[in-house]
Amino acid sequence: MGSCSCSTSCQWNGNCCHDYYSYCGYADTTAYPETPQPSCRYNCGYNMGSCSCSSSCQWNGNCCHDYYSYCGYTDTTTYPTTSQQSCENNCGSYLGSCSCQYSCQWNGNCCHDYYSYCEWTTEVPTTGPCGGSLFGSGTISSPNHPDYYNDNSYCVWQLRAAYDQRIFLAFSYLQLENCCSCDYISIYDGPYTSSPYLGKVCNNSLSTFYSTSNYMTVIFRSDSSVVGRGFRAEFMSSLKPSSGRVDCSSDNMNIVINLAYLNSLGYNSHSLYLDDPYCKPNISSYEVVFSFPLNSCGTVKHFNSGSVVYTNNIRGFPSSQGEIVRQSYLKMNVNCTMEPDSVSQIMFVVSNGGNSSITGSGRYNTSMAFYTSSSFSYKVTNVPYQVALNQDLYVQVDMSSHDSDLVLFLDTCVAAPSPFDFETRPNYLVRNGCSVDSTYRPISSGSWYRARFTFKAFMFLRGTDSVYLQCKALICPASESNSRCRRGCSRRKARELEPKHESQTLVMGPIQLKKSEEEKKEPEEA
Repeated sequence: MGSCSCSTSCQWNGNCCHDYYSYCGYADTTAYPETPQPSCRYNCGYNMGSCSCSSSCQWNGNCCHDYYSYCGYTDTTTYPTTSQQSCENNCGSYLGSCSCQYSCQWNGNCCHDYYSYCEWTTEVPTTGPCGGSLFGSGTISSPNHPDYYNDNSYCVWQLRAAYDQRIFLAFSYLQLENCCSCDYISIYDGPYTSSPYLGKVCNNSLSTFYSTSNYMTVIFRSDSSVVGRGFRAEFMSSLKPSSGRVDCSSDNMNIVINLAYLNSLGYNSHSLYLDDPYCKPNISSYEVVFSFPLNSCGTVKHFNSGSVVYTNNIRGFPSSQGEIVRQSYLKMNVNCTMEPDSVSQIMFVVSNGGNSSITGSGRYNTSMAFYTSSSFSYKVTNVPYQVALNQDLYVQVDMSSHDSDLVLFLDTCVAAPSPFDFETRPNYLVRNGCSVDSTYRPISSGSWYRARFTFKAFMFLRGTDSVYLQCKALICPASESNSRCRRGCSRRKARELEPKHESQTLVMGPIQLKKSEEEKKEPEEA
C-alpha cells in the first residue's frame, strides 16, 4: 500500500501501517532485526548469498530469517546425519531404503535432500481419486473432473496389463491452462517415472499412446495459477503388434492374429469365429485374418465422447483331442475407434483472360470432387480441370460409407498456390464453419453424410495458375443435437475444447485456368 505496508515483512522493513497489529493479527514485538534481511518470499528454493532459501539450509545452518514462513517446512531440530544417501545426481532412482522416486512422498522414505535436488512441489499430495495403480481397462481423470481441478495438483497413475499385452491410452476430453509448462500430463513407457518418455499432453493436444511393455505411467501436474476442467482418458489392455492388430476404415475392419501367439494360448485357429458365427477367418501358415465390412459380422456401433466405436468379439474353442477340456473358451474383444475428422484436398488451375501473373484406430474415408453444375449430377473427371476466372465451381465432400447415424459438417476449406503449404499464403473459403470468401455459398452441411458448396474461381498473384483446395470435415453422431456439426459457425474457440486429431489428406487435380484466344496466339506471334 505504497509506503504503508500490511505485509509481514514490514516488521523488518520498518514501514508497517499504524494499525498493523490491530487488523493483521500479528503479536506485538519490539525485537526487529537491525537491518533489512533477504527474504524467502518469492525466492523459496534459491540461494541468496550467505542467506539461503534452499531446503538444504536446514542442514547447512544458513536459512533466511523467514524460511519457515514462506517455504512451508516445519521447524525441527532433528537433522539427518551426514552418512545418509543424497538425491544429488540420483533423482528418480532408488538408493536402498532411501528413495529419490516421486512415490517417496507417499511412502515416507524420501532422501534427506529430496526437495533440494528433485524440485518437486513441497506440498505432499493426498491419495484417493487422484492417481493409483490400475489393471486391465478403465478410465482416469483429473481431480474433481468434470469440475475444475485444484491448484498444485500432482497425480501419478501406474497402468498395468497382462504380461503378454501392452497399454493403449486415449484422451477423450482435455481442458487445461494454456501453458504447456504450467499444467500438463506426462506419459512414460514403463512402471516408473524414470521409464522412457512417451510424450506430453497439454492445452488442446489430444493424443493416443501405446506402451511397449505391459506398464505405463501417467502423471498430471498443475501449478498455482489458472485451472481448468481437466482431462478424461480411457486405457485398455491391447495385444502387442507382434501378437495381433486391428485396422479400420469407413468400409472394412481387418483383424490379424499371429498364429504362433494363438497356439501358445492353446486355442484352435480353425474354430475361431466372430459374434456372427458365420464369419470365419482366412488362415495362413503364420497368421489368422478376419476381413469384413464394418457394419457386418455382428459388429456393434456406439458413441463415446464424440467418437464412433465399433466393437466385435473373436470367439473360439481350445485345442483338444479328447472328450473334455480344462480350458475356457476364447473371447477376445476387438475395438475400432474412428477419428471424428477428415481432410480432403483437390486442386484447380484458373484461366486468366488478362495479363496478371493457388486400439486400434481408424479413420473415415472422405473424398472431394468438382461437379459441372449445381445439380451435382456429373462429376468432373478431366485432369487437369480447366476453368475460367470467376467461373462458378461446385464441390462435394463425401463419406464413402453412407451411414444414417452420422452427419458430416464442413469445418474449414482453404486454398493455396502449393499443395504442400496451406499456411504461408492461405485464402480461406470457410473457417470454423463460417463463410470467409464473399463468393462461398454452402449448399448442404451438417445434416447428412456429405457437404456441398459453390464458389467462384480465382487465382493467386505472384504465383502459378494452379490453385489447391484443402477441406476439413467433421463427422458427428446424428443423435447429438448439440454436437459441433450441429452448431454451425463458431466465431471463437469454445472454452471446452473439441477433440483434435491428425488428419488424412487426399489430393486430386490439377485444375487450371483456360487460356484466352489472345494468349493462345501470343506464342505464334512471338
